[in-house]
Amino acid sequence: MTISRSRLVDATVSRWYHCISRCVRRAHLMGDDVAPGRKDWIENRLKELDQIFAVSIGGFSLMDNHLHLLLRIDPEVAQNLSDSEVVERWFRLFPPRGSDRKPMKVSKELVAARVGNADWVAGARKRLSSLGWFMKCLKEPLARLANQQDKCTGAFFEGRFKSIAILDEESLLSVCAYIDLNPVAAGVALTPEASEHTSIKARVDHVVSNGRAEDLQAAELGSVAAARVSGGLEDELWLVPVEDRRGLGSVREGMRSGFTLGQYVMLVEYTGRMLRNGKAAISTEVADVFARLGCTPETWGVRMAKLVGGRLLGRFLAASRDRLRELAGKLSVRHLANVG
Repeated sequence: MTISRSRLVDATVSRWYHCISRCVRRAHLMGDDVAPGRKDWIENRLKELDQIFAVSIGGFSLMDNHLHLLLRIDPEVAQNLSDSEVVERWFRLFPPRGSDRKPMKVSKELVAARVGNADWVAGARKRLSSLGWFMKCLKEPLARLANQQDKCTGAFFEGRFKSIAILDEESLLSVCAYIDLNPVAAGVALTPEASEHTSIKARVDHVVSNGRAEDLQAAELGSVAAARVSGGLEDELWLVPVEDRRGLGSVREGMRSGFTLGQYVMLVEYTGRMLRNGKAAISTEVADVFARLGCTPETWGVRMAKLVGGRLLGRFLAASRDRLRELAGKLSVRHLANVG
């Protein structure tokens, strides 16, 4: 049974979504050999949209002919914005234009006039936490720019984007690792940290640029000292932190409590070796990571192999069948196919 997008993307079902968009005819329209700089443009645009939308970015991977995003919708952030903040953010996306159709300078008077339109503000507030509007504001400007550069018209991306609701923490880390490992799985890069235009490279580069590479290595261990060392590793990074440290005084919401960035990097490295070689040695530290996830290396390997080698059919991903049954009842359908 077909389920409408409004029911597929619902904060009461899940706040986390894996979004995928492919170039038309799967052509390599974002490849550096075709058009250098387009991936840089997308990465910079993601940083910009992160500051405007009530949608947070947990992961990304930009390939030559498609892109993967891990997005979290934050409707409560949009609800807490003042009316003037809503208007100012929307004007950053769509600047007001004069009679000559040229963008106008955003003045206090223009903002105040738009604030007076309560219905318009309510609509803009809702759109600022919309996955569809986020993807539109990412993809449409790139398509226009690419058509100008290539001196052509027509679609740049194939159809609408695919969204997969992520229903539990274990699946969330699986998807994040899968996204970061796309270049390795495709044979474009040998190691995750060497994968250009991925979230794991952005995380590692951020730590190294702050002179905390040794702290990242120490944070691979599961001790109390390691948890202390990992503090602040991602505080200033624009991506959603891997570790949720709100219980330790941080104001930023992360992906999983008690799971450090160092442990995530080690998990991704292990998975990358497994994908390349078909198997990988399990060290004591890696075994501890799986124990913290409540998962075995065998189960993890099967799930990652399905994600990497499959067609990602379905719209939901869960590690528990009970979670799928619960959601199927809520959506009034008999069965939900599990992507993983």
